[in-house]
Order: sequence, then C-alpha cells, then structure tokens
Amino acid sequence: MGQSRNWRTGRADIKGTAKAGLSTKRLLEKLKPGDIALLLHNNLDELSASGLIHAGVKAVVNCGVTMNGHYPAEGPRMLIHAGIPIYQGDQDLFVTLAKQEAEQAVQGKQGVEIRICEGVLHCGEHTAKVSLFTERDWHELYMEGQAKLPDTLNAFITNTLVHASNESVQWLEPMSLPALRSLSGRYALIVVRGSGYKEDLSALQAFINEYEPALIGVDGGADALLEAGYMPDLIVGDMDSVSDGALCCGCELVVHAYPDGRAPGLKRVHELGLPVQIIPAHGTSEDVALLTAYELGAERIIAVGSHTSMIDFLEKGRKGMASTLLVRMKIGSKLIDAKGFALLYTARSHKRRSEVAKAWLRTLASAGLAAGMLIAVAACWSPLYAQAPSHHRESEQHAPVSAPATGHTHSTDQKEIWHVTYRIRHHSGVE
Repeated sequence: MGQSRNWRTGRADIKGTAKAGLSTKRLLEKLKPGDIALLLHNNLDELSASGLIHAGVKAVVNCGVTMNGHYPAEGPRMLIHAGIPIYQGDQDLFVTLAKQEAEQAVQGKQGVEIRICEGVLHCGEHTAKVSLFTERDWHELYMEGQAKLPDTLNAFITNTLVHASNESVQWLEPMSLPALRSLSGRYALIVVRGSGYKEDLSALQAFINEYEPALIGVDGGADALLEAGYMPDLIVGDMDSVSDGALCCGCELVVHAYPDGRAPGLKRVHELGLPVQIIPAHGTSEDVALLTAYELGAERIIAVGSHTSMIDFLEKGRKGMASTLLVRMKIGSKLIDAKGFALLYTARSHKRRSEVAKAWLRTLASAGLAAGMLIAVAACWSPLYAQAPSHHRESEQHAPVSAPATGHTHSTDQKEIWHVTYRIRHHSGVE
C-alpha cells in the first residue's frame, strides 16, 4: 500500500503520511507503521536505524547528511537491507514540511501527505528534488570511512586524552549526591538505549529475576525497562528522550544538569508536577548514572547498552570519550559491561541444541528408531524448536505436552513433531 509502479522508469512511487522530527529519538514515539519519517539527521546511526525499522516506516526522507564518510557507519545499510528507501533532501525541505505539519496539527491532523515520484517530492502545491541514497552510495562512503579510520581514531584519542587530563581532578573526589535510596549490598543494572540493548536486556532475564537488582534507566533506557516488563527504581538523564509515561511511573528522578547548574530537562519534569533531584556534573548522563550507582554503594554495577567504542561516540556527535574513560577507571572494580552478552548467550544456546541433538540420536539409535531419528534431527534445527518457550525446552517436570504458543500457525505435522520430540527428550533424560 502507498506505492505504485511508474511505467516510464519502472520504479515504485512512494506516497503516504510524513512526520517530521528534529530529534529522531522523539520522532520514533509518534511514528506508525506505514508512515514516512522526515529527519534532519547527520550520519544515521545504528540505533536510529533500528528504531525506524522497528517502527515499520515505509520510507525515510533525510534532510541532514545521511552519511559523510568520516567513519564507517552501518545505519544506512541497515535501512536499505530492510527494504526501506532513503531519500536525501535539504534543510529547506525539512523546514517547509515541518511547518505544514504544524499547521495540520492545529486542525487535529497528524503528519502531511506526500508523494515521491521520479526524484521529486510532492506535498500539496510544493515540490522539491530528492535523491535516492543507494547501497552503492553507502558502500563508497563506508570504504571512504575505513580509509580515514586511522586519522579519525588518532583525533579521537587526542581529544580524549587532552580532556581527560583537564577534567581528571573533577572525578577524584566523591560526587555530591542528593538524598536518594541507598544501594548498599545490592546489584545495580543500568540500561542505556545503545546498540543491542534490547537483546542484551532480554538475555539477562534470568539474572534479573534471581538477583532483583536496582533498575536504573538512563533517559530512554527507562522506557526500555518498561517495555521489557520491569519497573525502574531510578531515572537519570537530561530527560530529552524519555517518555512522559516513564517519568510518571513512580520511581526516583534525577536530572543531569550542566556543571553551572543549568538543567533544560528540569522544566519538563516540573510541568508534569513530579518531585525531582538535580546532579550538576560534567560528562554524559550515562557517566552520571554509573557514578551515582557507585556512590550509592552498589555491590556490582551491570551496564546494558552502554557506549564504549569510538564509533559509539561519533554516532552521538561526540569527538572524544574523556569522561567515560575516567568514570570507568574509577568504578572498574565494580563494573560488569553486558554489551554483547546476547551474542554469547545465543552461541551457547546453539551449542546446547547441538549437544541435545547428538544425545537424542544416540538414544534413538540404540533403540533402533530410525524414523524417530529423522524427526529428532528435523526438530532440533527447525524454527519450531528454536521458538519453543524456555520452560518447554529446559524443564522436565510439569511441562505440558503441547505445541508451543509462539503466535504462529503450525501444521498438524509440525505439532506432531513437537509432541514426539518432547516425549523422546523427556523419557531419555536429556536436558
């Protein structure tokens, strides 16, 4: 829907409702499947690309520089591979469409209707030229970024070390904290909406359930916790990307202010009528959250979605990571970085399935059940087995002998495979 094939060029025209946002993070909150995202975003990062894909947008019109070739960025490639076309516009186009959207909002309408045909964007009587950002464009700029990587890294290291030297004194003394609940003797789990945060948070479910750590969301990380079914204990940040719903969930709130006390995010929290504390500090809100947990006496600090590499910081528009380097040096003995944990967990699960398959084959072979062997092999590597809920895969007791409720429709044969393979595993004693 919303696309028609142009008979002269063979290319699909794009039409639909466009919604604009100066902040891509905030725009994601109002996008609906099938919308066209109108951005002013330089160097589309992986997290934004992932959010746009998850939102189900039909296309992206970016009036910033989608990729400048200063470093190898993956965001544009992710969108292209997801089948989401990227059109490059200019700032005048963004201003025009954002203004029209604001006028529509006064009338109670969301977004503006646009059509993109043969490199021209049409919105009412207004037209503007746009160009399609292709995979070839991405590859050329990616290779350019790779070639520049040594120089980029050198500049990043220099910036980091110079600022670290200048700021080191500020991090030597304990950070002055407002009255907050102590974390003495507890683990603290800090969630940042960085790359891979959803997968890593999901992989830590067993740990969270067993240890019940204090849950701290850094800005939008609070929404990540809520979406995963957890209630934050504390939200720390400048409050630029956290939702009103998260702010009103009843947890403690700390606004990260500039060292001189200015706190732009404070106004928003006051408008919601919520009690809030302020921490003036250098560095990022992520740094402040880590230090807060440390100063509150957390026994261990587990970081999810944290920013740790040069690319992470360049994608945030930062030219160095001085404060992060200093904070991690200070709290390193207590810090456990869970970035990428889901990759290890997935690998472990795959190895476990392989070991289970071999055990099944040995058991079945000894019983002479050739037909059952084929079923076991097919089931072990089938999507059905991979999708089975963990309590079916790992518990031998009280597990109902029924096909897993995965939200997909399974044929009678698939259900029968599930029944047979479960009984074989149960009676063979294989876990």
